[in-house]
Amino acid sequence: MKTIQWFPGHMAKAMRMMRENLALVDGVIFVLDARCPASSFNPKLKALAGGKPILYVLAKGDLADGRADALTEIIRKNGARAIKVNALNGNSKRDITGAIENMIAEKRQKALERGYMRSFRFMVAGVPNTGKSTLINLLAGGRRAETGNKAGVTRGKQWIRIENFDLLDTPGTMPPAFENQTLAARLAFVGSINDDILDLDDIALLLLGELAKKYPVRLCERYGIEGGAPIEMLDRVCEKRGFKLKGNEYDYERAERALLDDFRKGKLGRITLDEAGDFNGLEF
Repeated sequence: MKTIQWFPGHMAKAMRMMRENLALVDGVIFVLDARCPASSFNPKLKALAGGKPILYVLAKGDLADGRADALTEIIRKNGARAIKVNALNGNSKRDITGAIENMIAEKRQKALERGYMRSFRFMVAGVPNTGKSTLINLLAGGRRAETGNKAGVTRGKQWIRIENFDLLDTPGTMPPAFENQTLAARLAFVGSINDDILDLDDIALLLLGELAKKYPVRLCERYGIEGGAPIEMLDRVCEKRGFKLKGNEYDYERAERALLDDFRKGKLGRITLDEAGDFNGLEF
């Protein structure tokens, strides 16, 4: 398998921008993908936050199953603030604003004791396509930040004013290098890495292999897959969806893209890829 690495120039620029703006904020909101919160944790961003208070928001909770709740609890047991949400559900707004208010409750109280009201500012950061802009739009009550289903939609900083605080939307930023290629592959599965730089043959086969171990029933329900090697499972996807080329050969590229699209849109059901052991060595 080709080693996965993705750190284009605009990400280095984004990291510099975040360092320059850190002094302007009271805290940092790190958005993780609830399907793979350990995989989407960027230690470089954690280091960048310095001593600022941090809230971890596990977004896309509607695409993850109950295992994500246990992973959220692992982050809390590491002494960090964490909340799992579905940013497309309006009811999550109360939970998120409550968690943010708790993060700066002491600062707000001190300001009130001094007789003045102030607007608190937070930087929203994370790897690409974890739902940062969708989260901001939920809190703002409308479409304020640009969103998309692919990595790299947000390229510059955007200040968003909402009721009780200001949010700085920042571009998604990857680690300069992936030490764990299993976690890197999961970021590819969820669309946090630009598909154009990936070997889709490798990614699709890895995804089928992981789903066969953890969610075999979903593969059977969607594609009629009942075991076999990953390439045999991909053959089955082609057969089930009718992806054929001239000469009746399988159209693997079309099947690979369909598989990834089904997974990313939740058509395979609610799935959580990361496990407790994936958090080993991470410092929240």
